[in-house]
Amino acid sequence: MNREQDLYPPIKTLLERQGYTVKGEVGAADIVAMRDGDEPVIVELKLRFTLALFHQAITRLKITDQVYIAVSKPTGRAARRALKDNLALCRRLGLGLITVRTDGTVEVQCDPGPYAPRKNKARAARLLREFDRLDGDPNAGGATRHGIVTAYRQDALKCAAFLAENGPAKGAEVAKSVGVPIATRLMRENHYGWFEKVEKGIYGLTSQGADGLKHWAYSWEQAD
Repeated sequence: MNREQDLYPPIKTLLERQGYTVKGEVGAADIVAMRDGDEPVIVELKLRFTLALFHQAITRLKITDQVYIAVSKPTGRAARRALKDNLALCRRLGLGLITVRTDGTVEVQCDPGPYAPRKNKARAARLLREFDRLDGDPNAGGATRHGIVTAYRQDALKCAAFLAENGPAKGAEVAKSVGVPIATRLMRENHYGWFEKVEKGIYGLTSQGADGLKHWAYSWEQAD
C-alpha cells in the first residue's frame, strides 16, 4: 500500500458485505458507512500509526461511537510490537482497528467498545515489592547515564561498598552487615561482574565493582 486511497476499496467492500452503504470523504471523515437502524460507522485512514490519526478518530467519537482507524498492516518484529501496542491503545480509547495487508486482505483487529482492563495481580505485587525494597528515592531525577537504580542493583551496591571498605568476606557476613539476605546468591550470580570468588564462601570486589561504586556515586555510609 503506497497511498491512503489504496486502503479505501478493500474496506468499502468489507462494509458493503455487511449491508452498509459506504461513501468516502464525507465532511472531514475519510469513510462513512450507513445501515438502517444503526449508528453511522466512521473510518479514518492512514498508511501508518500517527498521533494525528488518533486525534482525528477521537474527534469523530463526538459524532458516533462506531469509529475505526485503518492502517496498512505493518510487517517485521518491531512492527508487530507496534501493532500490539497500538491495538491496546485503540481498546483503551474505545476505537476499532482495521489493518489492510499488501494483498488487500482486511483484518478487523478490534471493534469499538468500552474499555474494561483486567488487573494483573502478579504485576501489581511485583511493583509493590520493588517499591518496598528500594531505599530512598534513587531515581528522583530520572535515569542516570548508567541506567535506572533497581532494588537488586541497590543490594549489589551495598555488598560492593562493604567489600570495598572491609576487603573479601564471607557471604553470610556481608548479608548480616548490610541487611541483604540474598548477598551470597547475588555475589555468586555476579550479574554486573562486580564480585569474584576468592575462596570457598568468600567473595571480593573486582575492578569493575570499584568502578561501579564510582559510577553510581554510592558509598558504604550512604547504604548504612
